[in-house]
Order: sequence, then C-alpha cells, then structure tokens
Amino acid sequence: MSLIDIYHSSESARADIPILTLGDRIYDLSTRALVVGILNRTPDSFYDAGETYELNALVDKAGVLVSEGADVLEVGGVKAGIGDYVSVEEELDRVVPAVEELKKRFDIPIAVDTWRTKVVEEALKVGAVMANDISGFQDTGYLEAVSRAQGTVVATHIRLKPRVYDPEPVYDDVVKTVKQYLEVKVADALRAGISPDRIIIDPGLDLGKSTEHSISLLGASPLFAQMGYPLFLAASNKDFLGEFLGLGIDERGDATCSALSIGIMLGCRVLRVHDVRSACMVRNTLERLVEPLSTTSVQAMSTTRSHGRGIRGVKIDE
Repeated sequence: MSLIDIYHSSESARADIPILTLGDRIYDLSTRALVVGILNRTPDSFYDAGETYELNALVDKAGVLVSEGADVLEVGGVKAGIGDYVSVEEELDRVVPAVEELKKRFDIPIAVDTWRTKVVEEALKVGAVMANDISGFQDTGYLEAVSRAQGTVVATHIRLKPRVYDPEPVYDDVVKTVKQYLEVKVADALRAGISPDRIIIDPGLDLGKSTEHSISLLGASPLFAQMGYPLFLAASNKDFLGEFLGLGIDERGDATCSALSIGIMLGCRVLRVHDVRSACMVRNTLERLVEPLSTTSVQAMSTTRSHGRGIRGVKIDE
C-alpha cells in the first residue's frame, strides 16, 4: 500500500476530527497535527534519566523545544513505570513551579502529566490548560477539577494502574476493549462538564499492552479517530518499538519517526514526543508530500512555514 493509499484509507477518520481547544486557543486538527514536547521533572525517567530534573535545566530544555517547533509543552513529575514512591507533596513541588515558570516564559499551551487530582488542580491554577491522565481518571474528583478550570483532558486506556508492573497483558480483542473503555471515559468527561472540544483520546500504547497489542492499536487509529475526538499518539521511544526491532532506548529515534508518520496518516493529531525537531520534520514533510486536504489549507501551511513556526492556534478573543 502506497502513502497515498494509506492517506485515502483514513479520509473518513480525518473528516471526523473536530476542533480542539487548549486554553484560549482553538486548533483545526483536520489539517495539521500538534507536537507536544515532553519535559520530565523526574530523576528516574526511562528516557532522559533526570536530565531536566532541576528547574533551570527544564526551563532551558523548554526553550529548545519551543525553538524547534513545539506546539505544547508537557510537564510530568512522576514517571509512569515502576519506581520509588513519590508523595503528592513531592509531585506538587516538582510540577507546579515548573508550570508557573513555563507559563511566564513561553506563549504556548502548557500541559501537565499527572493522574492525581490535587496536582492537576494546582497546575491548572498556575497556567496549565491540558491534563494528561494515563490512569483513565481513577483519582476521585479529577474530571471535576479539570472542568472547573475549563481545561482539556486526555482520556487514556490503561489495563491496571500507573506504576504497576503488567508483564503479560491479555485481551480477547484489544482494539474492541480499548475502544469501549475510551467511550466510557469520554462519557465520564462529558458528564463532568468538559466540553467535547476539550477532550482527547489515547489508546495507551505500551500501557498494559504487549508489543503486538501496541502495533494493533496503532494500526487501528482510523477506528479511534472516527470516535470524533482528537487522537493522541504517545509512541516516542517506547518499548514496543525497541522490542520488535531489537533497539535500546537511545536507538529508537528513527523507529519513532516511522510510527509518527503512520500515525499521522491514520488520523493521529496530537503527538507526544521527546524529539520535537524530528517530529516537526515528519509532520511538515507529510504536509508537502501527501495530497493536501484543500487549497486553503495549503496556503495556510505555506504562510506558517514562511515564518519558520509551528501552528499556534487561533486565540478565542482575536
């Protein structure tokens, strides 16, 4: 199957991709994917091993990511995998000052990666506009806290809980199970008062999934995109890429770009990555190589490229 064949095979999925609101910005994701740059304020991240744990280092790295084209910056204070216990107080100390500082320095949306209600509540107070909860909203009051702040949420599938070892996950039908789970989580978010334009869905690659599960879920992206919510792709340097290719953590860059390419073609529109420069190159290249959606979108993309900037969204008050 050619790139154009893949592109046309997912036309119905793209037709269902709606508007996304992040804070005071509105994004049309039918024509372009957003790149979310990862900032780990953790000493034991699986990828950077504490490189941005110190606040100054994190802010410096954020500046690099923004210069490389990041559309969103995401701060996390506890890694998803197993590790030493991190209290709520410690996570607050890691995340809240970082969000506050990034909000002061950069004019792009800030996201927080946390499954704790208290942490998301405080992060939203100081400037975060997006909450990425890999637990599937397991902490009581999480959705209500986001709703009160008019924030955006990422509804993610996970089989057990964050930080719980899950070496042999079993599903009768992983795609069907994940889709049904996400439908429930979206309904929960809507019931909490979060508007449809502030909900993103994530099948949760590698979160309680085998390599084959994750590959199947990536291939099923058009089905998830047809649910009518922006589809989140968190494949950056993950184990499923390393396992089937025999690659170490620091060798998965090219595989990540390949996954991003396929994901974009199949309807993924919010890309969570460590390497922003490469992700933007993948996205921008696809914009030029694949048949444009419309003459208008081509003109808009050309204008954006001429200024050397990634899409920033239209501010609501403009």
